[in-house]
Amino acid sequence: MTLLKNEEKRTVLFLVLSACSLVIGFFQIGLPIDPVWTAVLLCGIPIVKGAMVGLITEFDIKADVLVSIALIASIAIGEIFAAGEVAFIMAVGAYLEERTVAKARAGIEKLVHLTPVTARVVRGGTEEIIPAEQVKAGDTLRVLAGETVAVDGVILKGKTSVDQSVMTGESLPVDKEEGDEVFSGTVNQFGTFDMVAQKVGADSSLQRMIRLVESADAGKAQIVGIADRWATWIVVVALLAAAATWFATGQIIRSVTILVVFCPCALVLATPTAIMAGIGNATRFGILIREGDALERLSQVKRIAFDKTGTLTCGKPAVTQIHSLDGTLGEKELLTLAACAELRSEHPLGKAVVAHYRQKYGAPPEQPEKFELLAGRGVAARAAGRTLLAGNEALMTERKIAMPQELLRLSENAKRNGCTVIYIAEHPKAIGMLALSDTLRPDAARTIDAIHQAGAQTVLLTGDAAPAASFIAAGAGLRDVRANCLPENKLEEIRAYQKAGEPVCMVGDGINDAPALKAALVGIAMGGVGSDIAIDAADIVLVGDDIKEIPHLLRLSQKTMRTIKINLAASMALNFAAIALAITGVLTPTIGALVHNAGSVAVIIHSSLLLKWRKTK
Repeated sequence: MTLLKNEEKRTVLFLVLSACSLVIGFFQIGLPIDPVWTAVLLCGIPIVKGAMVGLITEFDIKADVLVSIALIASIAIGEIFAAGEVAFIMAVGAYLEERTVAKARAGIEKLVHLTPVTARVVRGGTEEIIPAEQVKAGDTLRVLAGETVAVDGVILKGKTSVDQSVMTGESLPVDKEEGDEVFSGTVNQFGTFDMVAQKVGADSSLQRMIRLVESADAGKAQIVGIADRWATWIVVVALLAAAATWFATGQIIRSVTILVVFCPCALVLATPTAIMAGIGNATRFGILIREGDALERLSQVKRIAFDKTGTLTCGKPAVTQIHSLDGTLGEKELLTLAACAELRSEHPLGKAVVAHYRQKYGAPPEQPEKFELLAGRGVAARAAGRTLLAGNEALMTERKIAMPQELLRLSENAKRNGCTVIYIAEHPKAIGMLALSDTLRPDAARTIDAIHQAGAQTVLLTGDAAPAASFIAAGAGLRDVRANCLPENKLEEIRAYQKAGEPVCMVGDGINDAPALKAALVGIAMGGVGSDIAIDAADIVLVGDDIKEIPHLLRLSQKTMRTIKINLAASMALNFAAIALAITGVLTPTIGALVHNAGSVAVIIHSSLLLKWRKTK
């Protein structure tokens, strides 16, 4: 990284020195050596060297080949100023392009760091800590509270809640018991459980995801510069025109002038200046564009795929419904009992209940007299003189709590809407329930509608179950939904769309979204709530998690490409006009280089209009 920074500083220093030498040379201040040689040497030699290496080693004809010919020809006939100007403009274009096309910063290393280093294996009734890579299929492992699961397997003994957002993106921990699967990289939230190892080493879920990220990243091609795409034809036409003019007129200066004005200076500047201005525009709205060609790719996108949790939703559970079945208890009283019972709970659902109480009444609930955490089930507590249970349906069944039909009907309706239910009971019957869900972002529906108006389709790809996915999709206005998606499923969906001719932009926030972000033509990560791995896998980052700017970003990419096309057309038109004047002898090499400067300046000014552009309603 330090080496790259030093190299950039050296490039900037060379450009400043070259600019100064051209200014001094233009005013022809009497010096023993023409100062323009500074620009020729500092900016011209790297161009000639690069052109020769590409031509000799790979027979790769780029724009630099024509520039090198023009430089050498100008120097040969004594037009040093023209050579210095052309070298300087091309060096500026190359620098802007390097600044624009950012180096991809892979997040694979961070995924590797998530892989547990050790595992707690149980052999002969005793625990032994061994390196995770030595775990074999069939081994019995013990996982303590707060530890990361080392390999894929099945729980043999114990009940717990597991945070498996790494794999599925689910916002809430998932309750697990004997016979349930657990995955490598996921975190045990409460209690201790024993498991039998099934998929180990390279076959584990986390290692498979690392490979997915690597393969998806390798499959994304970089956009080639427009000047280099046309370089072969430009070189051939320029040389033929120069040779024909020299043959017809016998004046080599006209031929050199043709080579100078044919140099694609404005053509080289057309793309990077527009993209840099587009990046600057995006920055004003909290959008960080990490890959220089991301805007170019985004303009081709026909479908935007969204993750659910933390992207379309806020990523945190919140109380959305309170139902009391006890005639003596209103909603406030039931919430108070639930908050008191959950006050000492470390479970995200319990914390959400307490947070809702604090927000509504401005004070914490009273401390429970007694409290017991029931891993994978809920809590038992004595509060406000009542012996309470707060938890899931399995807890109610175990404690033989009567569940009225009305309560079951209310809970089923809540679950269909994507909610998680906490039942509140006072033995021998349930007295009510709280429904919690991950809430939709306030601007999600407007954002989706604006994306559709901008000409792109949308799809929801989520690891959540179908009811929760459908409920959120309906609220946001998404017509296409894919639920129960693991990382490989998201990857398959994106590849299927792109194979069918629908380039995809993926918007996500979690580690489980990293392969999809890499595989999509463009990846957009949520910068605030998003994981570092998702951000490193993405081309674009929404720094403030503000999805409402995605439609502007989409339109900005389209506007940027229109600006580039206008830049290219105008620069080519100027080139052909200058060639005609060079053939007739109206332009000299120096004047031709100045005409090139004017074209380059016009391209820069036109591109700069993008800096403050925003489509009005």
